[in-house]
Amino acid sequence: MATVILARHGRTGANANGVLAGRTKGVHLDERGVDQARATGARLAGLPLASVVTSPLERCRETVREIVRLQEQPDPPKVHADRGLLECDYGSWTGQELKRLAKEKLWRTVQAHPSAAEFPDGESMAAMSARAVAAVRKWDARVEQEHGPDAVWLACSHGDVIKAILADALGIHLDEFQRITVDPASLSVVRYTPLRPFVVSMNTTAGDLGHLKPPARRRRSRSASSDAAVGGGAGTTA
Repeated sequence: MATVILARHGRTGANANGVLAGRTKGVHLDERGVDQARATGARLAGLPLASVVTSPLERCRETVREIVRLQEQPDPPKVHADRGLLECDYGSWTGQELKRLAKEKLWRTVQAHPSAAEFPDGESMAAMSARAVAAVRKWDARVEQEHGPDAVWLACSHGDVIKAILADALGIHLDEFQRITVDPASLSVVRYTPLRPFVVSMNTTAGDLGHLKPPARRRRSRSASSDAAVGGGAGTTA
């Protein structure tokens, strides 16, 4: 299958002020967030992206705009919005300070047993995970069908959403997803195969990703192997 790069949006004022923005409209990247998005774009400049899919919220669209603008390929990738990558609907928690929410009884459930957490007037974390994983797997299959098994594409979303996708790729229960860190403008890489995904990297904020660049020529399509390299293998540059 194709390879997906999971990008979290850059920092926003809500992030900096400890506010749970959720699906609030009008939340934009702050100055640092714009710089982070540009730095992420520079990391990906030499890697031709076959497609870009984003959460419809402004902070993700703004991050994607900087990434696509810096692409060095002659024809920039098309950008698609998908509600499957939307931030979790935090319901009545939306717009509140995290330090206040930490006093709520539900907070402990969110931390220790997120698969049972459902936000008042909002979405459950299990439902968020299911629709996000489904969206990424759907787009991965579509990108491979349209661009081949060596294609690399980008999905831009939100912290909890990406953590849920990574938990699924790692084969761990959603109740363990709080062990995963996904920083603003970080990149994580997952390669799906017929039997299981491989997590190539997680939460990286520096370094060129040129090693993911598809080969210039290939006589025949590569069949995606679901076998792990016993002993660790020779790495991606071999």
